[in-house]
Amino acid sequence: MISFGAVIVLLILIALGVHIAVALGLVAGGLILFAGVNIPISLAAQAAWDGIDKYSLVAIPFFIFAGNIMSRGNLALVILDLIGCVVRWFRGGVALAVAASSVFFAAVNGSSVACAVALGPAATRLLPKEGYPQQFAAALVAVCGTLGLMIPPSLTFILIGSIVGLPVSDLFIAGTIPGLMEAALLGLTTVLISRWKGYGGATQPIDVPGFFSRLPRATGAIAMPILIIGSIYAGLFTPTEVSALAAIYAIVLVLFVYRTANLAAIWETARESVMQTGLIYGILLASGLLTVVLTRLGLAAELTQFMVEYNVSAFQFLLAVNLALIVIGMFIDGVSMIVLLAPLLFPMAQTAGVNPIHFAVIMTALVEVATLTPPVGLNLFVMSRITNLPLHSVIAGVFPFYAMRVVALILINAFPFLSLALLRSTP
Repeated sequence: MISFGAVIVLLILIALGVHIAVALGLVAGGLILFAGVNIPISLAAQAAWDGIDKYSLVAIPFFIFAGNIMSRGNLALVILDLIGCVVRWFRGGVALAVAASSVFFAAVNGSSVACAVALGPAATRLLPKEGYPQQFAAALVAVCGTLGLMIPPSLTFILIGSIVGLPVSDLFIAGTIPGLMEAALLGLTTVLISRWKGYGGATQPIDVPGFFSRLPRATGAIAMPILIIGSIYAGLFTPTEVSALAAIYAIVLVLFVYRTANLAAIWETARESVMQTGLIYGILLASGLLTVVLTRLGLAAELTQFMVEYNVSAFQFLLAVNLALIVIGMFIDGVSMIVLLAPLLFPMAQTAGVNPIHFAVIMTALVEVATLTPPVGLNLFVMSRITNLPLHSVIAGVFPFYAMRVVALILINAFPFLSLALLRSTP
């Protein structure tokens, strides 16, 4: 009973606007001081430190830095210009180019918000010139950004892997097919909406010479996701090693290949990346302590015992988790959702007979939905700020894309093969 009360207090603190790391620390401290949880100070400090003392978490600052560098280097224009040469021959083609470009940025930065920030300025300038409303442009980039959570190198998978002890490289591989499937559904939805509403200007023939003339310039940028995903799948590097390599490669690209940034910009980007990393590590520190406290109180054991007693099936469990996390995602961000719920849900998933790798992909898909769900959907606020559109206008623009997200979520839940196929063929 105390455990459930603590969770309710935590949700109330978050709803009141208390930062998630502070809320986690307050609840954990309150349980230790007033709920009779006998944990020595030294053990509490060690539990908090254990939340971030994991090799896989070293990848987070490097991937954040690499993504921020690529964004500051304005590489979105290079990719959009290349893809635009071959998709302008049909209505909706330019919007499809934006959706396709988002796959590239998703495979570079691993973050939904970073993907939207990297693609947003260029896309929201290009699409209105091509006959697309600004509202549609903002909504499209907001939805495109969610691919950054599923397509490796996903920071979501790094967090899940470090919290529940799953191999991050396996999670990266598991997210590849679902991520590409989501990208294909997004592209189809984009074209259908464009045709249905008559978006897009006059079509143009495929510019094959233009494509091949632009290809050499874009090759350096295109090689980056191939480097990241290919080296992990081939077993050449661990995700942490690849993250450092990606950061170095990004610096070389923007400094020497494209010359779109200088040393001062690199330094400023490094400072921003350290701040972003610090926020994530702060949440992990506090969640490490709270997880130990709740474990002492027996919350995870109680939930698992409940599932055994009532013989909860995998279908019932997944249905309940999907509905619950969609609602919870309206009020807390994805990182908070993972650090709060992953330690509780993964033992329950195992009891229900759900493959933990498959469940990690499902949880990531639910976090994707959360980034688009008001009132706390981060991508909605990002695109509102970039385009200066009212928040309600961006939400209205995103609404037609929710059907695509629901279809993707159903397919990921229903077909574990999508998440596990590549793992079975991994050398």
